[in-house]
Amino acid sequence: MPSAAELAEAYWKGAVDLRAAVAGMSRAQLIARPIPGRWSTLEVLAHLADFEPVFADRMLRVIALPDPLMLAADETLFTKAMDYHSRDAEEELAMVEATRKKYARIIRGLTPEQLKKTGVHSTRGLQTLEQVIVSVTHHIPHHLPFVQEKRKALGLA
Repeated sequence: MPSAAELAEAYWKGAVDLRAAVAGMSRAQLIARPIPGRWSTLEVLAHLADFEPVFADRMLRVIALPDPLMLAADETLFTKAMDYHSRDAEEELAMVEATRKKYARIIRGLTPEQLKKTGVHSTRGLQTLEQVIVSVTHHIPHHLPFVQEKRKALGLA
């Protein structure tokens, strides 16, 4: 089992890596869809920013409540309902960074007993806090290759 400090560092690293991945991209490049059928980089950023509070709520519930319910969220519905191309990339990055900074500090202070606390995910079932943190930590790295493929298609890589 990784330590709370290791979990916190891996969690925070996602925000750092995300900012680096989009560094130097113009607004036109951020909203471009150089790969047919794929999200733009700004849509990826907005998706990540929209889901940070969802993930933070899951962690908060497991930390604070006995056997809480953690609700699933459908990214497709979010993308359809929200006007992601009207968003500002810097604001989206700031949301991710602020959330990750706050919760990295919280994660760092967790005890091994707290990491073993459980919640019930509405589609995945019983999960420990550690599993929730690990899952959340993998979200940004999962999306970074999509940003890289867009950079490459735009001649930026």
